[in-house]
Amino acid sequence: MIVENQTLKIHHKDNIIVALKDILTGSLIDVEGEIVEVKEFIQIKHKFSQRDININDTLIQYGIPVGLATCFIPKGSAITTYNVRHISQEYSASESDYHWDLPDVSKWQDTTFNGVIRDDGQVGTANYWIVLPLVFCQNRNIETLRHALQDSLGYGLEKNYVDIANKAIKAASTCHTSNKDNSLTASNSFPDKPIFENVDGVKFITHSSGCGGTRGDAQSLCRLLAGYINHPNVAGATVLSLGCQNAQIDLLKSELNELNAIESKSILWFEQQDYGLEANMLSDAITKTVVGIAQANNVQRQPLPLSHLKIGVECGGSDGFSGITANPLIGQVIDQIIALNGTAVLAEFPELCGVEQNIINRCTTEESSKKFVQLMRAYEKHANAVGARFDMNPSPGNIKDGLITDAMKSAGAALKGGSSPVTDVLDYTQMISKKGLNLLCTPGNDVESTTALVSSGANLVLFSTGLGTPTGNPIVPVLKISSNTLVSQKMNDIIDFDAGSLVNKDVDMKDLANDLFKLCIDTASGVYMTKATRLSQDDFIHWKRGVSL
Repeated sequence: MIVENQTLKIHHKDNIIVALKDILTGSLIDVEGEIVEVKEFIQIKHKFSQRDININDTLIQYGIPVGLATCFIPKGSAITTYNVRHISQEYSASESDYHWDLPDVSKWQDTTFNGVIRDDGQVGTANYWIVLPLVFCQNRNIETLRHALQDSLGYGLEKNYVDIANKAIKAASTCHTSNKDNSLTASNSFPDKPIFENVDGVKFITHSSGCGGTRGDAQSLCRLLAGYINHPNVAGATVLSLGCQNAQIDLLKSELNELNAIESKSILWFEQQDYGLEANMLSDAITKTVVGIAQANNVQRQPLPLSHLKIGVECGGSDGFSGITANPLIGQVIDQIIALNGTAVLAEFPELCGVEQNIINRCTTEESSKKFVQLMRAYEKHANAVGARFDMNPSPGNIKDGLITDAMKSAGAALKGGSSPVTDVLDYTQMISKKGLNLLCTPGNDVESTTALVSSGANLVLFSTGLGTPTGNPIVPVLKISSNTLVSQKMNDIIDFDAGSLVNKDVDMKDLANDLFKLCIDTASGVYMTKATRLSQDDFIHWKRGVSL
């Protein structure tokens, strides 16, 4: 019996086929009129050969090379790590003029979202106050401030600080909020809803950097933190410093000056070695931070054009369906926002391995294509120098779920960036300055890459996952899109949108893309709260520019 609707050939040039369901040994599969007898059990999401593949022959998926046969692979056999190794295309200068057909976005032409506009003209999707350290030895003090300002019961060693916070909140709420019924009545009682209703939250960031590393690490940390302080989703910041570390206050101020953020942002500075007693610094920090938060409450959302959206795209816990459902779905949303004169950012350079030539051909300037090549080659050279390679990128989970080689993973991962031209290429911590599709040099690590996307200016992140990952961000909403319905149902607490229905062709890709686009607008407007935000999944990791695949 010929089995139908259980497989997918992604591109007409492909010689490997994707199993959409478990396929039993001996099954007869109709692939474009050619009958293939399956020689062994093929697990869902994995691939099998459409025809005989000889040793050293190239495996093709998405129309590009994704592997090299290490032995003879009979027609209908499973593609595994035992018979295939990583291979990727060579790449150089642009090979052809790139043409892009803009999608029809008339449906969204006059649509707005309710965003936050800052005095300097930047537009955000939220309104936060952030508290962060310049050096890791201030992390405990950051946690103390977190407990003092957020602990509704006031237990623990920080009770005195909670009392200070409560008094400051009562004073500030009386002066700065119109909803005086929300003011506190006792030092250990907290309101049922935020006193400062226009402030989406106070976010506390910790990290393991700032001293003991290279001066370059300290510089990049300060650039990263400057991007967060300057971010349009941030009203102001409380910065804690010890005083003797590499990442000095003056270094951060210099980076902020480069962004013209010193005058436009409310920034509070506290250096412990100047204060002497830790308690004095923390008491002062609590009182002044609450005043700053109260002032941030004056900001209100207003209708703004969709062209102000800057969407970063990311993937983590990818599976064999990620490049078939979630990633191309996100790519359609990206094409739509760019057609509306918005901005998008594609990162994770190790996951562009194998699709470099396509990226180069899409660059609108020779300068951008040369910069992309330079960053890719430098990254790969640095990885090789310490005994690592791009082909080590797929995790055990990726491989188990069908992503056998890095090129196979990359070919699907790159689809998140849609098909529009590349208008700019950014190195790590560089700020977005051009509309359209930007490339940002980051590692493939979910949190390091998402952290960098936000620092560079993304005000919304679309994150695809096939296996499920809770990754979020302190100041920017991260929408999690599942590649399959099973993980969406099993891990419903972290998944915002299910693209799995595309596997069974239950819905049209364009219709589902419009549904996801609508969810983006609701999220940017503060109408929908992402699962990561609800779980306070405030992940932040500084990439120290070592090898992190």
